[in-house]
Amino acid sequence: QVQLIESGGGLVQAGGSLRLSCAASGRTFSWYVMGWFRQAPGKEREFVAAITWSGGTTYYIDSVKGRFTISRDNDKNTVYLQMISLKPEDTANYYCAADKSGSGLQTRKVGDYNYWGQGTQVTVSS
Repeated sequence: QVQLIESGGGLVQAGGSLRLSCAASGRTFSWYVMGWFRQAPGKEREFVAAITWSGGTTYYIDSVKGRFTISRDNDKNTVYLQMISLKPEDTANYYCAADKSGSGLQTRKVGDYNYWGQGTQVTVSS
């Protein structure tokens, strides 16, 4: 079992930056592929980024490439999402998620991630 707690969300103007953190419980953090998803009001939860067990490979949706960076520190049981050049369309509740099998890296499906945090709200004003 993994418990995930996100932090770092807030209100920022367009063009600004935020860094989200997701702290995981337990001693098996490095066993999990980690992902970030987001959900805007009235929309489905969508994949944003993912990172492999060792952090060597990362994946992003096209709309955030070059602006968002996912990273992880396995010694601190934490995964990060650095966001720059934020746009109003980035406004959403952001969730981190853990995937033990690794299938979620390719599928990017919500259902392939086993554990979820409670989310942190990011609001970008124009």
